[in-house]
Amino acid sequence: MNNTISPMSRKPPNAIGHDVDGPVIAAFEVELRSEFASPQHSHPRGQMIGCNRGLVTILTDTGSWLVPAGHAIWLPPYQVHAGQSFGPGAGWSLYVSPDACRALPATPRTVLVPPLLREAVLRAASWPDDSMDEARQRIAALVISEIADLRSEALGLPIPRDPRMQRIARALLESPADRRGIEEWAAWAGTSSRTLSRRFRQETGLTFVDWRQRVRLMRSLEMLADGAAVTTVALDLGYSSVSGFIALFRRTFGVTPTAHPIGRPQSGRISRSEITEQSVAAAATLRPPHHQD
Repeated sequence: MNNTISPMSRKPPNAIGHDVDGPVIAAFEVELRSEFASPQHSHPRGQMIGCNRGLVTILTDTGSWLVPAGHAIWLPPYQVHAGQSFGPGAGWSLYVSPDACRALPATPRTVLVPPLLREAVLRAASWPDDSMDEARQRIAALVISEIADLRSEALGLPIPRDPRMQRIARALLESPADRRGIEEWAAWAGTSSRTLSRRFRQETGLTFVDWRQRVRLMRSLEMLADGAAVTTVALDLGYSSVSGFIALFRRTFGVTPTAHPIGRPQSGRISRSEITEQSVAAAATLRPPHHQD
């Protein structure tokens, strides 16, 4: 098997997504050993897809998002979406019951995953079955509270719909350091530079140059999350100087690469007691879902 989902003893993700009467949350860890594509679909449960390693693109009927390492995308119930990974990777998938989703965002959004939420989701992914005792209910309340408080990150990367533009976009996603200019890319895709410029702006809201810069910056987050040095990131992504990369990173994210949460070394995994204490607090602030007749 090229790709694995755990735990395997519970209902598979495609079944739990449609199980409206199941547990409040259900989580799975995912290990991708090769590129993976998920066809367009939807389900009654809300879903959060987290990326620990690699790069994932989520396409919806309203837009597209690139989800780099350390980030996740929230999809509300019945949101039509499709997914595509680029090469090997790892992450997790969380499904939230429709009732619990009433307190959560009603539109898709990309977020930076705080350590507490990540560890709580991974705890839920370790549950061998779908039963929800008091301790698991507290973890579920913590997860829902954390998602409700997350701030949307400016990490959306619109993917053009024109097949020629998509071909260029995919090539840049696979090789962000490619230095070919707009004339060369247009010739490679069988179009003109004028059409390329016009289509990218019309379909993504960004100029081609800005779109390519965003790809590089988002890939830099992935590399920083893997522990790469700032100098390595800058040179591997094709920047002419390390200082230029740092300046652009600061203008975009408001901090330098080493100051960004994804680039800071973590002191270790959050302990069981920390999760338990904060989940109790979260549970105390949440009211039971209101059921409509």
